[in-house]
Amino acid sequence: MRTAKIKDLLKTTPANQHVTVQGWVKTFRNNQFISMNDGSTINNLQAVVELGKFDEATLKRITTGACLAVTGELIPSPAKGQTVEVKVESIEIYGDSDPESFPLQPKKHSLEFLREIAHLRVRTNTFSAVFRVRHNMAFAVHKFFNDRGFFYIHTPIITGSDAEGAGDMFRVTTLDMEKPPRTEEGKINYKEDFFGREANLTVSGQLEGETFAMGLGDIYTFGPTFRAENSNTSRHLAEFWMIEPEMAFYDINDNMQLAQDFIQYLCKYALDNCQEDLEFLDKRAKEEEAAKPQDQRSELGLIERLKFVVENDFQRLTYTEAIDILRESTPNKKKKFQYLINEWGADLQSEHERFLVEKHFKKPVILYNYPAAIKSFYMRQNEDGKTVAAMDVLFPGIGEIIGGSQREERYDRLINRVKELGISEETIWWYLELRKFGTAPHAGFGLGFERLIQFVTGMTNIRDVIAYPRYPGSAEF
Repeated sequence: MRTAKIKDLLKTTPANQHVTVQGWVKTFRNNQFISMNDGSTINNLQAVVELGKFDEATLKRITTGACLAVTGELIPSPAKGQTVEVKVESIEIYGDSDPESFPLQPKKHSLEFLREIAHLRVRTNTFSAVFRVRHNMAFAVHKFFNDRGFFYIHTPIITGSDAEGAGDMFRVTTLDMEKPPRTEEGKINYKEDFFGREANLTVSGQLEGETFAMGLGDIYTFGPTFRAENSNTSRHLAEFWMIEPEMAFYDINDNMQLAQDFIQYLCKYALDNCQEDLEFLDKRAKEEEAAKPQDQRSELGLIERLKFVVENDFQRLTYTEAIDILRESTPNKKKKFQYLINEWGADLQSEHERFLVEKHFKKPVILYNYPAAIKSFYMRQNEDGKTVAAMDVLFPGIGEIIGGSQREERYDRLINRVKELGISEETIWWYLELRKFGTAPHAGFGLGFERLIQFVTGMTNIRDVIAYPRYPGSAEF
């Protein structure tokens, strides 16, 4: 007896097939109609029980959340919204679900409540759709780079360097922190630690990725990263996944073009391969938007936003040009921005980025040539002496989604910047050596995978696009 996926059965033309379907009960109506789902699709399959065919004890065990297998004939369905159903001949119950204590009853639950039962939330339509989309996007990332000859590199999760220079890192140690060994100066003696030095969870695989680009040409990393920022927002996580390509012989223009090609490919892949889930999520997003005040509603629906990205060339402009536009904009002049733009050098906020995308240009935007003072040490210094060849890709509804730069390949410029910022040369000696032995122009960027999933699914809180979110005060599950 073939065990069939519901996704496949719903596309089947019935022709006297006997099938076995396994899944979880969504609802059981009138002791006759079982609505089942096995996770393969957003859509449920109806299994019809003949009245009087099964004993009362068995029927009582068919409750929301129970797991079972039904075997029977696949027949055309007279019910609205489905083409087939199963005429049940036998039922095997794998796991009971007590209706008094099972928290996912057939009603609308808040996302906040579902975060408290993250081990069960994937059984809801919303989260099953989100995580099917997430799978498809992960596959599309690998396909995009593989088809273009990139090599996938696994960079270390435990590291001794701080790629961002931010200092917000999780420490990795085996020392007894209640009685740690001390130096003569009274400091913790990390020479006695497991690695013989201070070690942390990585904030980025970029620096290690650059070393491989200097030998393999075009590489990318795709793995978990960690930030110990005390940020309780809908946009930040302490543990998230990053996609970071690094390319030898690329300049800032090559980098911007690859970023555009990459993000357009991912959005098109979602439209082509996640249609049913996107339609469900689009409807859900519209309901969520309708509850907002009129002036806070997005002009585009979820699917419209994805098409908007795929069908529009990205507008490219310098940071300086963007500052001029923002300074003269109506929201700035009428003091509607929370952070007013008064002078060159300001660090742009999400409200500014969204204004440029959604109101001014009405298309995705790539900003480049940012002030050196607000960017990282490794970005290539421009000849004007005040900007670096950095670029950010800005999207509707989200602001910055990709950040990258041409990397500084000149040893003297890089070492001066490192000293200027007080970065320890000892911890990145190997990175500096790349500029001594066969240095080459190169560039790269980073895309936070969860930010991408937020955009593609329309979910407004980043904690709802990762299986078990990690944030300040929460490491549950």
